[in-house]
Amino acid sequence: MTTLTKTEDATAPTGSEAFLSVRDLRVRFSTEDGIVKAVDGLSFDLERGKTLGIVGESGSGKSVTNLTILGLHNAKTTEITGSIKLDGQELTDASQKQLERLRGNKMAMIFQDALTALSPYYTIGRQIAEPFRKHTGASKKEARDRAIEMLGKVGIPDPKARVDDYPHQFSGGMRQRAMIAMSLVCNPELLIADEPTTALDVTVQAQILDLLKDLQQEFGSAIILITHDLGVVANTADDLLVMYAGRAVERGSVREVLKAPAHPYTWGLLGSMPSLSSDVDEPLRPIPGTPPSLLNPPIGCPFHPRCEYTGLVGGDRCASERPLLAEGRAAACHLAEEQRQQVFIETIQPRLG
Repeated sequence: MTTLTKTEDATAPTGSEAFLSVRDLRVRFSTEDGIVKAVDGLSFDLERGKTLGIVGESGSGKSVTNLTILGLHNAKTTEITGSIKLDGQELTDASQKQLERLRGNKMAMIFQDALTALSPYYTIGRQIAEPFRKHTGASKKEARDRAIEMLGKVGIPDPKARVDDYPHQFSGGMRQRAMIAMSLVCNPELLIADEPTTALDVTVQAQILDLLKDLQQEFGSAIILITHDLGVVANTADDLLVMYAGRAVERGSVREVLKAPAHPYTWGLLGSMPSLSSDVDEPLRPIPGTPPSLLNPPIGCPFHPRCEYTGLVGGDRCASERPLLAEGRAAACHLAEEQRQQVFIETIQPRLG
């Protein structure tokens, strides 16, 4: 079921309409155990030629959000409310035929695991050529030539020979490059990369991220980069959205968020990463507790059961009142700005080194 509702809080950025505009998005799944609130009031904008990093733990709603943009959920078990506009076109009430014309053409996705996303029964070249033929009406020869061209663009050596190979004949990094080639074959204006460097060697990760930046400059695509690793987005994204329990808890430019994080959850993510200035024997600081159940998320701030700073707020405000995400550079936290700055300078910054 797909319906639209008016934005209920201050999470929506303002200004002229962006290329991709998401407003008060809510996604709920019907299960035997109850209703899963996978995304709960999410709003963000993305401009052409820019990269938005979305970070958070597993289950925070990152992938669900982007699968919703592509219209890949089962309509029988999914309830979607809010608004998703791509270049002014509303997607939440679009028909499947309309979405199929957009998928792979105007918007595309690089899936997390290329080995399972690619079919083992067809050659790499055929899988890249198929969406090109569907959306452009090209001949088999034209589509094959385009597949060879794209394999060359993503750095596959000897693409004329490798175009007839099967996925199992490619290494992990090469399969990921082939997935990128498939996603970009129709020059999409929106590219969603879901954990594109998962299970790859560090050197290959860097190559894939550099490749995305180079191809973005060539094609002018807007990119959403989904990851749980803040290090991945540090030199890749322009803006950063931190998600927790289906909500955005912090938003800003990558430089602003990484240099001066303002939400306790972001502090925890950064603190759980090794620092170059820390002692090699110093243990990492994991975030205490576990992510909340999205069947019955906490009332108020969803992070408050794991937050060590609720005492600074006073009363039961963190447990009873949901903090809103203001416009622009913001964090959804009941701590006053002066309190957050003091905690960061005195406690968090020394930990980060």
